[in-house]
Amino acid sequence: MRILPTDQAVLDHVAARGQAIVQRAIDWSNLNSGSRNAVGLEAVLVRLEAEARSLNATCERIATTPSTSIGDDGTVRQEAHADALKITQRPTAPIQVVLTGHYDTVFPAESTFQTVTTRPDGTLNGPGIADMKGGISVMLAALEAFETHPDKANVGWTVLLSPDEEIGSPASAPLLAELGARGHVGMTYEPALADGTLAGARKGSGNYHLIVTGKAAHAGRAFHEGANAVAGAAIIAARLHELNSQREGVTVNVAKISGGGALNVVADNAVVRFNVRVPDAQSSAWISETVQQIATEPPFPGLTLDLHGGMTRAPKPMDASQTALFEAVRDTGSLLGQTIAWKPSGGVCEGNNLHAAGLPNIDTLGVRGGDIHSDQEFAWPASFVERAQLSALILCKIASGEIDALKLKSLRLETM
Repeated sequence: MRILPTDQAVLDHVAARGQAIVQRAIDWSNLNSGSRNAVGLEAVLVRLEAEARSLNATCERIATTPSTSIGDDGTVRQEAHADALKITQRPTAPIQVVLTGHYDTVFPAESTFQTVTTRPDGTLNGPGIADMKGGISVMLAALEAFETHPDKANVGWTVLLSPDEEIGSPASAPLLAELGARGHVGMTYEPALADGTLAGARKGSGNYHLIVTGKAAHAGRAFHEGANAVAGAAIIAARLHELNSQREGVTVNVAKISGGGALNVVADNAVVRFNVRVPDAQSSAWISETVQQIATEPPFPGLTLDLHGGMTRAPKPMDASQTALFEAVRDTGSLLGQTIAWKPSGGVCEGNNLHAAGLPNIDTLGVRGGDIHSDQEFAWPASFVERAQLSALILCKIASGEIDALKLKSLRLETM
């Protein structure tokens, strides 16, 4: 592969808009859009819609399905979620690229971390600047530039920007599955590491909520007439923790036990919340069966158990399709003087969903940054143009056939 004059024009288009690409990400990051901040999510969505209009594509809000949430008192509720934004261009083109991202962050409305600042070393420090409002700006910049390429008619693309990735994509998962099934290549904009390293193989993940119901009683007068749900939850939590030593690569993180009340009352309710991570499909089946078994065995009489949740993202191994796609991205990066490397990650993202639906994808095409999910989150300003040019050139090479999207999809289907 080499950079053709038509490719260079696309790259120059990105470079000319460098300051604007950074600034709009800063503006978006200054608007809080925690996953459950409906007002903030709407404000960011309005901004994204305005930017999407410049692509001259079909832009529509897609209603997401409600999900089940479990209160700390064990109450089961239906939780509504904000709309997703879908942007579509040339849906009948022979090659279809699916680009995904999320506009929610982990920072709730009441967080003290609300604005972007510039550190002495030049990095941008702010909520969502790397994960992943910076990535969304990079994605849109690459598409804006690609739309000037003479071979664009060969490629159709669909963007999905979801409001719930940081809570496991409970509402947008069906949309991701639908797009993944009919696309040929996926591009997702989680941040790369600070040195540009990409995530390769990813573990799978599951979120569980186990409701423990007991019987209330006076702790002094009638202790033995009660059944202590909090004590039962603690025993179950210990059983779950013991699973960490039983299968290589499988981890179980007991994140929270809630419930109970006054000190003189035997607790009649508790909730155990835990996350599991698995390296492969066999481990996923094992942990699912094991958790189900634990949830059928109350630790002492008088308790009932009610399990909610499950595996939300399947493992994403480096199969033949993923390896071929990474090598193509590495070769594309070398044309730009970028060294592209990758390594396994225990983290999960929409790339897991897309791969499970049959779509080979690169899921860390966003900005270079780090310390995400903390008030130290940062991104390197120079990486906005750098990463947008990488994505734009990938699209150019898909359009020219130098990256064979149809073959990549075929390789993925062979392993399903």
